[in-house]
Amino acid sequence: MLVIDLWKRIVIWGLCALGLALALPNAFYTRVESSNDARTAIELGADTPETQALASQWPSFMPSGLVNLGLDLRGGAHLLAEVQVSDVYDQRMKALWPEVRDILRPERATIGTIRLQDGPAGELHVKISNADQIQRAVELVSQLSQPIVSVTGVGQQDLSVTAQGDTVIVTLSEAEKAATDDRTVRQSLEIIRRRIDEVGTREPTIQRQGADRILIQVPGIGSAGELKELIGTTAQLTFQPVISRGSDANAIVGAGNEVLPSLDQEGVYYTLDAAPVVTGEELVDAQPSFDQNGRPAVSFRFNPTGARKFGDYTADNIGSPFAIVLDGEVISAPVIQSHIPGGSGIITGNFTVEESTNLAVLLRAGALPAGLNFLEERTIGPELGADSIQAGKVACIVAGIAVLVFMTASYGLFGVFANIALVINVGLIFGFLSLIGATLTLPGIAGIVLTIGMAVDANVLVFERIKEELKSGKGPARAIELGYEKAISAITDANITTFITAVILFAAGSGPVRGFAITLGGGILTSVFTAIFVTRVIVVTWFDRRRPKTLEV
Repeated sequence: MLVIDLWKRIVIWGLCALGLALALPNAFYTRVESSNDARTAIELGADTPETQALASQWPSFMPSGLVNLGLDLRGGAHLLAEVQVSDVYDQRMKALWPEVRDILRPERATIGTIRLQDGPAGELHVKISNADQIQRAVELVSQLSQPIVSVTGVGQQDLSVTAQGDTVIVTLSEAEKAATDDRTVRQSLEIIRRRIDEVGTREPTIQRQGADRILIQVPGIGSAGELKELIGTTAQLTFQPVISRGSDANAIVGAGNEVLPSLDQEGVYYTLDAAPVVTGEELVDAQPSFDQNGRPAVSFRFNPTGARKFGDYTADNIGSPFAIVLDGEVISAPVIQSHIPGGSGIITGNFTVEESTNLAVLLRAGALPAGLNFLEERTIGPELGADSIQAGKVACIVAGIAVLVFMTASYGLFGVFANIALVINVGLIFGFLSLIGATLTLPGIAGIVLTIGMAVDANVLVFERIKEELKSGKGPARAIELGYEKAISAITDANITTFITAVILFAAGSGPVRGFAITLGGGILTSVFTAIFVTRVIVVTWFDRRRPKTLEV
């Protein structure tokens, strides 16, 4: 029977209405964008008549999600930066000298005098006067080596200690260099992302390329020079006393105190002394490590000034929590177990190796760990983006008109039904992109144009099956029913293979390739929905009202 239940019709038309409602804000892009920005500003405390007026430009009960425009459509800046990971090796070796000196000093009667020698970058050369005791010196310095905290370096040590004549040579092991490279690039990514997010830019692309390069694309920013200046600023890291902990973000606090949220515990707020004991400017290093029980932890170290202040505070506040605050959020609040002299300490907790590594990254996010060498920089003006958008509109309109004319000329009234579904399909694509917060790029527009051409393929299969059933002597109702039933397998197979291709492009590609994959994959889902369900509802509704004796397909 050619019947579709009422509840199915309601669901189908309801999904269409929801998709078109989600797509509607994109038809008023500038107005909705200004309204969204104003509402965000009001939430942050900038409640002025101007922001209220801008916020009221779009009704609050309406969907306000927009398809974000990529760099090639909105204009902005593009940078390709190389992280100078070798700088970190040199810093580690320089910082290691005091520890090497301290561990060798008690043995001076045996090994003789100890002197630091000049050596290549990334190597620590220590000369002793009694060359025949060089192996004893190597054994002592080797005690400073620690297990590598990384999945790939399990069971290996971080330092390589060798002897050359009367000189002890200390370098990072190859496994530690690989782990350090990974940590350094990840830390740089985190810092850059945080600094760019502070200015409220939309959908920046910040991703790793290769072993030591970072791609940075920020739509809407003025120039590559402005972006480089933004990356060069300093994030705010502080160590502050904890007064209390609670769940009220608006708790009344005394003068000189402040309430800050927890980074990883939603609904938890800390009341802190607003005057920090030490700041990120005094933090020298933070590394993932293990505690005395072999559990993952994070060790950190201050410069001499910070070490003195940190040591004095911990001596006077044993048993009290101590908040580590990054960009206005408490990332950790460990309890001081004992006096911590020397400016170094360890943060313990129920960490995994991955969590301890991430916490170390956050702790060090106040300063870039190594220099950035900008290999490529481009500024893309908004005029080019406007031209690209206009060209994309023309392409979509031309493709749409061509398909509409072809379907009407080929299938008559049934072609008109397919055209109605095609218009709904385009709206659903934009509704889908708005819902997931996708970024539309020029290749993404190409994906939409391709989807417009592909969207009617399923209808063509259905209509041709209906024609074949009519030629075999079936009645109109039976021909329509069999046409949809027998075409479903071919429609499903064809679209599943194309969808798999889109998934592979998304997984293996980056940037514009992913933009194309998202629009192609979303277009496949919406086109299958409109072809199998929407056109069927339209055809069945028309047939119920007209009850034609013959069909002209």
